Amino acid sequence: MDDLIGLIWAGVVSGCLYAMGAIGIVLIYKSSNVVNFAHGNLAGLAAFLVFGFTAGLFANMAWGAAVLLTLVIMVAVMAISYFLIAPLVFKSDLTSTIATLGVGLIAQGATQLLFGSNVVSLDLPLPAWRNQFGPIRVTSYDLAVLGATALAIGLLYLLIERTRIGIAFRAVSANPYASRVCGLNLRRVHLFSWITAGVLGLVASLLIVPTTFLSSTSVAAFMLQAFAAAVVGGFNSLPGAVVGGILIGVIMNLLSFYVSAEFNNTYLLLTILLVLNVFPKGVLAIRGGARV
Repeated sequence: MDDLIGLIWAGVVSGCLYAMGAIGIVLIYKSSNVVNFAHGNLAGLAAFLVFGFTAGLFANMAWGAAVLLTLVIMVAVMAISYFLIAPLVFKSDLTSTIATLGVGLIAQGATQLLFGSNVVSLDLPLPAWRNQFGPIRVTSYDLAVLGATALAIGLLYLLIERTRIGIAFRAVSANPYASRVCGLNLRRVHLFSWITAGVLGLVASLLIVPTTFLSSTSVAAFMLQAFAAAVVGGFNSLPGAVVGGILIGVIMNLLSFYVSAEFNNTYLLLTILLVLNVFPKGVLAIRGGARV
């Protein structure tokens, strides 16, 4: 029982990372019906930029300053990425989705060109604190992940519920054609979704890297779980992305421990197939879904 409780706790922490990645995917899909397959590669580029600014490759900046500079760069990168596929968005959902694969390859190629293919490490500037609460071991990293996820979700909620661009996002998500007739600028809403997804991808990538290593493909591979979380929660539900992320985190932890850690990708594919067959619109669809 102690093992089970500990595994569930670790799964919730991992699930928060998947949730932040899934929210970025869902944001773009809700506004434009485009599945952004470049999300992982763009997030990986963001993590490498922070590494470059802190490790002396580009500069020797403080960690906070490096993150702020990377944030500015990623806003520009996400805007350029959107404008590359913007002419296709209104023509074909399938074509624009396929185009995101090209954007992802460009991002991966840029990462390899700038930083090479070597594996590097990027640690968070966190105190070495840990404590044991019964069967649960809590570390400063766990608290950082939970705190960052809660803050990101809270700020996103306020942004969508209390700002004009958020209200426009909700309107476009509900009915893009009616929104366009009413005079809303769909491209502006799409751009908002891409930039917000890029910010969430930056935060998620910085939290992901301490659990693994940083290479030109590691973050993109990790984002497969985020894609699975979006499928489980439903591509039309932001709360579903959070629920899906936590479910994926817990399920993957339990299967890895009790069955085998060698078949994680197989578990993901089986979970996606099961959910698509039982809950085609996501697990929250049985309750009528969620508004946003």
